[in-house]
Amino acid sequence: MTISDDDLVRVLRPFVRATRPVLEGLRESDPFGLRARVTPGSDRPEDATDEERSLADKILDALASVKVPGTSAWAAMDVPARTDWWVYRVGRFTTLIAAIPGLGGALARTLPVSDAVGAAGEGLLLVAIAGEHGVRSEDRLVELLASVLFQRELDLAARELTAAEDADADARAEELTGDLAGDGKRATLKRVGSAVWRLGRALWGVEDELGKRPHGRFYHQWLGLLPVVGVVGKYLGEWSGLKRAAKQARAWLLRRGFA
Repeated sequence: MTISDDDLVRVLRPFVRATRPVLEGLRESDPFGLRARVTPGSDRPEDATDEERSLADKILDALASVKVPGTSAWAAMDVPARTDWWVYRVGRFTTLIAAIPGLGGALARTLPVSDAVGAAGEGLLLVAIAGEHGVRSEDRLVELLASVLFQRELDLAARELTAAEDADADARAEELTGDLAGDGKRATLKRVGSAVWRLGRALWGVEDELGKRPHGRFYHQWLGLLPVVGVVGKYLGEWSGLKRAAKQARAWLLRRGFA
C-alpha cells in the first residue's frame, strides 16, 4: 500500500518531537557539575593555588577533559567530531536494543526485532546530527527523515500546521516518550530503551516504506539468517546502515546549505 506524503508527515512529526527527550537520555548526565566548570562566569576561582583547591576540584577538572556533552573537550570539538560521537553513541545503543529485546520491556515482546527499531535508531541519529549543524526546525527535520529513511523529497514550507494537527502531534509525542516526558525522573537505560521501542512502533505505521531506509551490505543479511551468529549479522547490518544514514544526512544538509 502506497503511503501518501501527508500520512508520512503525520507519522514523522510526533516522532521528531519525541526524539528530544530520548536524545537527552542518550547524552552523558552531568552529576558533578562539569558544565558549570567549563561555562564562562562560573564561580570556580581560576587563580586559586594548588593548596587552596581541594582534591575533588582537581578530579573534576580532569573529568572535564572527557569528550562528553557539556565538557571542555566537547566544547573544543568541531561539528564532524561531534557527529561521529553521536554515530557511536546512538549506533551502539540502538543496535544493542535490537540485539537484546529485553531492554525494550513489554513492548519488545509485541513488536518484532525488525526494520522498525533500526529505522528508529537511524531517525534518532539524523535528528542528533542535524542539531549539531544548528538545524532544529521541526519541518526541516521531518524533511530530512523523509529523504534519508523513505527517499521522499518533501517541502513543508507551504504547508500550514493546523491547531488540531499540532495538538495531535503533541499527544502522540507524549505517548512515545512515556516516562521520559519531563517528569523529572532520571533517564535510565531501561527508560530510554523502552522509548526507542515505542519510536519503532510509531514507524510501524509506515511498515511498507521501511525497506527504503539505509541497510547493511548483502552479506550482513546473509549472516543474519544463520543459526547462532545471526544476531551478529543483525548487529553489523544495523551498524553499517546507521553509518550510511549518517553519510546521507551530511549530504542532505550540505545540499540545503546547513553544512
